[in-house]
Amino acid sequence: MRPIELTPRLLALAQQVPGGARFADVGTDHARLPVWLLEHGIIENAIASDLREGPLEQARETARRHMLTERLSFRLGDGLAPIRGEEVDVCAIAGMGGETISAILSSCPWAASGQHHFLLQPMTSVEELRGWLWRNDFRIIQEALVGEGKAIYVVITAVPGAMVPLTPAEEWAGRQYRGMVSPLRTAYLDRLSRRVAHMVEGLRHSTRPEDLEKLPQWEALGDGLEQMKEEWHTWQR
Repeated sequence: MRPIELTPRLLALAQQVPGGARFADVGTDHARLPVWLLEHGIIENAIASDLREGPLEQARETARRHMLTERLSFRLGDGLAPIRGEEVDVCAIAGMGGETISAILSSCPWAASGQHHFLLQPMTSVEELRGWLWRNDFRIIQEALVGEGKAIYVVITAVPGAMVPLTPAEEWAGRQYRGMVSPLRTAYLDRLSRRVAHMVEGLRHSTRPEDLEKLPQWEALGDGLEQMKEEWHTWQR
C-alpha cells in the first residue's frame, strides 16, 4: 500500500502538528490527516472523531488499508464531546464553517483551559471565527494561507489565552506584521477587498432603511482592508 497523499489544504494542517503530539482530528471523514501523520512518524497514535457513523466507518477503512487500526482510536460524537482534554495536546478542526468551529469550541468545557493547540481550517465565515476567538479568550498565535485550485484556505493556530482585540479588518484578513512571510497574502487581501467593495456597492444602491444603516460599517471595513493592503505592499518593497 502506497503512503497516503494529502491535498494542499490538508498538508498545510499536517505541517503545523509538532512531533510527538497527542493528536485528535475532529470531523475526520476519511482519516487521511491522522493516517498521513502516523505514516510519516510525526505522531505515535491519534484520535479520529466524527459526528456521523458513515464517515467514521470510512476512517476505519482507511486505517485498515494502511494497517494502522491499532494506532487510531475512533470516536463517534459531536465536536470535541467524545474527547477528554487530558488525552490530547493538538486538535485539528477542519472542513466546516467558522460558526460551527466556534460552536464546537464553545461547547467544550476544557477547550479554553490548559495548554491545548487548536488547528482550525474554516471553509466559510473565517471572519466570524477570528472575532469569536479573541472575544472568548483564545489567542491566535499563527496563521497560514494555502492555495488549492482557485481557493485560498486559512489555517489558524489558536491556544487558550487573551489576545489584543482585532480590528474589523483584522477579523476579516488576520493580523499582519512586518517581516511576515506569506506569498498568498496579496491575493488574499485583494479578494477580501473586492468582496467587501461588492457589498458596499449593493448597499449604496439599496432603498431599504436597514441596508443604509449597515452601509457605514461596511465602508469602514473596506477602508480598513485598503489600509492593510497599502501597509502590506509597503513592507514588500
